[in-house]
Amino acid sequence: MPFTTRHKVRFQHCDPAGIVFYPRYFEMINAVVEDWFAEVVGHDFSTLHVASRTGVPTASLETDFHAPSRLGETLTFELAVRAVGRTSLALRIVARCGDQPRLTCDSTLVFVDLETGRPLPWPETMRHLFVIDCPRGCPDE
Repeated sequence: MPFTTRHKVRFQHCDPAGIVFYPRYFEMINAVVEDWFAEVVGHDFSTLHVASRTGVPTASLETDFHAPSRLGETLTFELAVRAVGRTSLALRIVARCGDQPRLTCDSTLVFVDLETGRPLPWPETMRHLFVIDCPRGCPDE
């Protein structure tokens, strides 16, 4: 089942024409991922990065922009797990305004040790949640 959250398009997100400047979408996407880790996975980024000295950097990002978003609109973001690897996680994030798609983003995160920068296997407690959240049982990568 996808994780859903809403973000209001603020002045800080927009260019002088009042539409979202595309790099700002990536900040919103990162906020969605961060909220998902805290609310669904049960590991906020403070715990991951500071206490555990682990992180989830983005290894790849492919985004299609379908329509512009404007100042004052509220975007609904849906995050869904696409695939679970030993050290990686493939996500799809879709943003809509009402029923109009604004962007689709396929992202791959890698679980890493912040001291060494090397990939780590997902802890079983996290991995279990990823697989449960995946439609049709999520094949391993």
